[in-house]
Amino acid sequence: MAQRLALQRLLSLSARGPLASHGRAFGTSAGCRSTFNVQDGGDFQDRVVNSPKPVVVDFHAQWCGPCKILGPRLEKLVSKLEGKVLMAKVDIDDHTDLAIEYEVSAVPTVLAMKNGDVVDKFVGIKDEDQLEAFLKKLIGA
Repeated sequence: MAQRLALQRLLSLSARGPLASHGRAFGTSAGCRSTFNVQDGGDFQDRVVNSPKPVVVDFHAQWCGPCKILGPRLEKLVSKLEGKVLMAKVDIDDHTDLAIEYEVSAVPTVLAMKNGDVVDKFVGIKDEDQLEAFLKKLIGA
């Protein structure tokens, strides 16, 4: 069972692109560097809670239709900000503990975090103008 789960995780990671330490996917665009999938609670602590930059946390699920629309839309806008904000993606089925800790009761749920604190939040799908306003508020623009 543990081997099968390890294999599934490895296959899902390799489908995302080349890996470096901590399973981070790197590419040539700013979007790839600004967006990452949370691997576990320790990774969340290191890369989100302890981040010197503001972080948008996208709690989503593979089976969620609105998540499939919101995620790419949000990634695109985060990449346009060229590193001023990071985006962490948390699959609630893989990280139920984080979903419970951050009181996620529906997906998609998006948190805005600064200095380890949740400073803003929304649930559901938003259009690009609403997302831009959410991000600008987070970075103070």
